[in-house]
Amino acid sequence: MEAVLGHLRGAIERGEYAVGDKLPSEAELCRRLEVSRPVLREALRALQTMGLTVSRTGKGTFVVSAGPVADPTFGDYTASDLMEVRRHVEIPVAGYAAARRTPEDLDHLTHLLDRMEHERDTTVWVAMDTLFHLAVAQAAQNPVFRRVIEEIRDALAHQSAFLDGLGGRREQSDREHRAIVEALVDGSAPDATEAMTHHLDRVGTTLAAIVRPGRTDHADTPTEDGAQA
Repeated sequence: MEAVLGHLRGAIERGEYAVGDKLPSEAELCRRLEVSRPVLREALRALQTMGLTVSRTGKGTFVVSAGPVADPTFGDYTASDLMEVRRHVEIPVAGYAAARRTPEDLDHLTHLLDRMEHERDTTVWVAMDTLFHLAVAQAAQNPVFRRVIEEIRDALAHQSAFLDGLGGRREQSDREHRAIVEALVDGSAPDATEAMTHHLDRVGTTLAAIVRPGRTDHADTPTEDGAQA
C-alpha cells in the first residue's frame, strides 16, 4: 500500500495528475500497478485523508490539491483538533487511572495488550487500539472521560490505521502502550502521565513526517505547556 500511495502521491505532486483531473478507474489503476483492489482502495483513502483527492460517488476520484494539507482529517475531526483534545484528556486520565484502577482494570488492559502484541491483522489491531484507550479511560473511574473517548473513537481508528499503514507505528505503539500499562500496574500517576505524553508525542511526530516528509518542525504537535511545537 505504501508503494502504491507513494506512486500516486508523487504523480500528483509532479503534476502528472493536475488539480481537477480525474484519476484512472480503480480497475485501470489495479491493472497498471499490479495490485489488488483492497490495496488500491486503502491507498486512495490515504490520498483523501492527506487532502490530495476527493471521491465523488458515481464519478470517480479527482485531484483537488498538488500537495498534502497540513492538517488531515480523521473521521469527523482534523488531526490538530483531535490531538489537542487527546492531550488535554488522555494525559490526566492516565494519571487518574494509575491512582484508581482496579485489579479487573489491570487484567483487562494486560490481556488486551498481550493480544495486540501478537495480532497481525491490521483491522483487528486498530479496533483493539481504540479499545485500549477506552479501557484506560474506564480505569479512571469517571464515566465522562469514557464518554469523551467514545465520541472520538471513530477518529482514533482512522488515525491509527493511517499511522500504522504509512508510518509503521504498530510495534512502536505496542511498546508505548506497554509502558502505560506498567505505570498503571505500579500505581504511579507521574509515570503514567509521562508514558501517555510520550505516546502522543510519537503519534504527532509520525503524522508530521508522513504529511510533510523531510521537515523537522512539529507545528501541529502541542507541547506539554499547550503551545504548538
